[in-house]
Amino acid sequence: MDRLQMTAKLKEKLPAKRFEHSIGVEYTAGTMAFMYGADYEKALIAGLLHDCAKYVPNDKKIQKCEKRGISISECEYKNPELLHAKLSAVYAKEKYGVEDEEILSAITWHTTGKPAMTTLEKIVYIADFIEPNRAVLPEMDIIRKEAYNNLDQCLLHILYCSIHYLGKKGSAVDPVTKETYEYYSCLLYTSDAADDRISV
Repeated sequence: MDRLQMTAKLKEKLPAKRFEHSIGVEYTAGTMAFMYGADYEKALIAGLLHDCAKYVPNDKKIQKCEKRGISISECEYKNPELLHAKLSAVYAKEKYGVEDEEILSAITWHTTGKPAMTTLEKIVYIADFIEPNRAVLPEMDIIRKEAYNNLDQCLLHILYCSIHYLGKKGSAVDPVTKETYEYYSCLLYTSDAADDRISV
């Protein structure tokens, strides 16, 4: 299945707003791939399909993941919406014919992030946050500039915003997201600048 076929199939499966978002992530991931020397076609496919299982009802997400032997954390059992990333990676393989492990991994981690992400994983994570159709959140203009200047700083900034946004809402924060924040915080801030680190 080529990317045009994937796009046509995805359009049939997703609500119009979600499809529009997916096209925005595809476009943004592609531009970032040019900027950082990542594989352009892989970035486009990962961006396009990152939410391909988003439409699955939350109670069904657990069932479908269990059926396929996908690991589910305690946080994910309590917040099955988080499973859409893992399930989207599985759907990308099963329903769209994607075999490339780099693409599948970028889809898997686009919601929580993970320590030591590849360039492609970072690109898809960031593109999901900054694509043009996203609502203009506080600091979005700064984050969008960082996306094309400092990939790790941008990643850390988004992680910080996400953790604090969820905290203010009283929503659960996946432990992997906190681990990812700590990893990149330690990576970017030396011991001499320890006082400048943002605590979460």
